[in-house]
Amino acid sequence: MAYSSENPILQLKKCLTLAQDVGSHAEANRAFEQLCAIIDAENPMAAQLLEMLWQEAIMARRSALFWQQMSDVEKDMANKMMENMAQMRQNYLRLMQEM
Repeated sequence: MAYSSENPILQLKKCLTLAQDVGSHAEANRAFEQLCAIIDAENPMAAQLLEMLWQEAIMARRSALFWQQMSDVEKDMANKMMENMAQMRQNYLRLMQEM
């Protein structure tokens, strides 16, 4: 792996920024692997701990995305139900006027 002269803290921030978008997780993982290789050479235990935290961060991000999508679906369903109820109310009122 190529050695990066970039500050490890800045490199970690870059990885975390990339991890915000699930679509860029592959790129974030590659950048993180480069960071871990550098840290592993200096402190293997720190690299191992960082790897565990990284995996948890990725899983948490994916979980958050899943629940956000579920929330969006529920919101859409509730909006459609309200539209249907309003339409039904209008239909009822129209029917009552015709009687």
